Amino acid sequence: MEQKKNNLMAKFLIPSIIGILLFMIPVKYNGDWTICVKIIADIIGQALSGILPILCVLILTVSAVMSIAALIVPDFFKKHPILKDTFETTPVWVAIRVIGAVFVWLTYLGIDAGDDDTGFIHMITEGGAGGFVLGDLLTVLVIIFIIAAMLLPLLLDFGLLEFVGALLTKVMRPLFKIPGRAAVDCFTSWIGDGTLGVMLTCNQYEGGYYSAREASVIATTFSAVSITFSIVVLAQVDLMEYFGVYYLMICLVGVACAIIVPRIPPLSMKKDDYVVEGKAMPETIPPQYHNSREYGIDLALKRVEEHKGIGQFFENGLKNAVGMWFGVLPTVMAIGTIALMLANNTPIFEILGKPFLPLLELLQVPEAAEASKTMVVGFTDMFTPSILAAGGIESPMTRFIVASVSVTQLIYLSEVGGLILGSKLPVKFWELLVLFLERTIISLVIICPLAHLVF
Repeated sequence: MEQKKNNLMAKFLIPSIIGILLFMIPVKYNGDWTICVKIIADIIGQALSGILPILCVLILTVSAVMSIAALIVPDFFKKHPILKDTFETTPVWVAIRVIGAVFVWLTYLGIDAGDDDTGFIHMITEGGAGGFVLGDLLTVLVIIFIIAAMLLPLLLDFGLLEFVGALLTKVMRPLFKIPGRAAVDCFTSWIGDGTLGVMLTCNQYEGGYYSAREASVIATTFSAVSITFSIVVLAQVDLMEYFGVYYLMICLVGVACAIIVPRIPPLSMKKDDYVVEGKAMPETIPPQYHNSREYGIDLALKRVEEHKGIGQFFENGLKNAVGMWFGVLPTVMAIGTIALMLANNTPIFEILGKPFLPLLELLQVPEAAEASKTMVVGFTDMFTPSILAAGGIESPMTRFIVASVSVTQLIYLSEVGGLILGSKLPVKFWELLVLFLERTIISLVIICPLAHLVF
């Protein structure tokens, strides 16, 4: 009996420690802080850089064709669970996948690029829209998705979430209204990459460990921007000497938003419905356990005992990978490109930003009119506000505010927002927009007064 427990403990500890090292421990690589999974993805991405664009084109093409086929001959797909889960979706999402495939082909072939600077096709394929999404996002995400998906079972399947959940439920539940096990998602996103957090959250929701409300809160509140990208944003506005206070401010606002936003609509209106009933952890420690640590270890060992070995490990990883490749990449291409087209070629975000002008003036932000133009454009892409600020704002304090807010807004369609919409998480487009606006207002109310103390 003791030998069996020791074996189970080893099966819990070894994969979990490897998973923590790969996903959650920051390391310095080429002068930048990152995580091991990102390093592995970058090395493989560099080695395969020549074929990544055409690989993305093929993935989006297969996604569109197979999704159409799933609408036409659904009976065939029902006989094959992986095909059904991957390609069977609503007509609206089939249309989005088809649009993504059309956009990626136009961009990859360079059709009309450079010939007619005012043409609609050029707006799609230009470097600031389709070219950016394909060249700078999809070619990165396609590798991260496959590497992270195949390795995510180290965090998911060997008891780590059960153990952490038992330890942290008393902290996470009262503060953020989410289970303790979500701490792993949150930390992975914050230290590593928001896309990894969305993948992990989606997996836990589909497995029945998170309710619709909990999954929505975690994906939209904790899929944070990595430290590395935060540095890139601050460098863009030429204020790297303020990085310490800048990142402390981001953390403060992130925690404040995580406390406030789940308690107001639309997140507060989500129901605690589960895809699979009976998987969620109880909120209290059963009386037979002396403390949460003992309870957590017992839950972890039970989870390990249920695991069916290396075959299940790779099967779970493959399911994660195909879902992200064929479901999410087309959404990022379609929605990200459309959003950037609007940002680059219409005044819509300048107009939408005008309601923020009175608030910015009330908060005594210098060059408030110029700052207001950056407020809503971050919904398309997180990097765009800092580009606008660097080119059109003289005040260091205002550039600092724009750089800080653009990171804490969190939900941008070219990546995290697109991933959420393309996944099975129960969050609609209008809800993402409302959440983005809520986070923007909360961020401004906290950041602007603090910026006056710094500058």
